[in-house]
Amino acid sequence: MPAEPSLYSYTSPLEGYHGLAPLPDEKAEDGKSYVNPPAEKKSEAYSAFVTPITNGTRGGFDIHIYYLSSDAEESKYANELWERIRREFPELRIYRVWDKPIGPHPMAMFEVNVFTPEQFGAFIPWLVINRGPLSALIHPNTDDEERDHSQRATWMGHPLPLNMKGFHRKSARTLTHS
Repeated sequence: MPAEPSLYSYTSPLEGYHGLAPLPDEKAEDGKSYVNPPAEKKSEAYSAFVTPITNGTRGGFDIHIYYLSSDAEESKYANELWERIRREFPELRIYRVWDKPIGPHPMAMFEVNVFTPEQFGAFIPWLVINRGPLSALIHPNTDDEERDHSQRATWMGHPLPLNMKGFHRKSARTLTHS
């Protein structure tokens, strides 16, 4: 469920990069991409998630992997995928397999948390290849759960409509108690 982008403000992607020399127009050997000037240092995004994504015990990203519980073949695949993830990626946090909707999630699913960019970089490409017929929601963890599950969310497979009512109620309670 994508959120309306106009509801949010966005800092310029060039924040901190103003006043630099223009980029070269020179093409790389492939004749299509551009030659980039060398960076003074490697981006910090290789070692820690960018702000406001959490880098602590909650994990930087949640991945929710959905399956149709009324389909025996899909249920079997989801449970086998869950086991494979637990065996191949034991350092990730892997929750139980739910056979019914829970929270904003409209159908059966299980959740995996990643804690570092290295884990994200290894697990997400692996999941692209191994998720089979299942859809997956990938969202960051920040202090804005509603936005994390909507405007900041990325989908593999078919996007599913999430039940955002719980987030709306939480926002209303926060506003009335502020």
